[in-house]
Amino acid sequence: MSRLLGLLIAAVGAAHFVAPKVFEPVSAKAFPEDTEQWIYRNGATEVVLGAAVAMKRTRKLGVLGLAVYGGWLGSRVLANR
Repeated sequence: MSRLLGLLIAAVGAAHFVAPKVFEPVSAKAFPEDTEQWIYRNGATEVVLGAAVAMKRTRKLGVLGLAVYGGWLGSRVLANR
């Protein structure tokens, strides 16, 4: 199950590169300036974190990274209200 979750997170990250406009409304809330650059940065981050979660050897670090990343994104949204 963890492997599937990691692969899904990585796939969502990859989708940032294939269809960046889909992520623009959400990304603009956290990054009102430089939204386009942050779409790609977040996509790359999600690919790496998803891959870490998918692999048993790096899963704990990947989950920790996801928690920190999620908290950071949330704080960016709150700061830009």
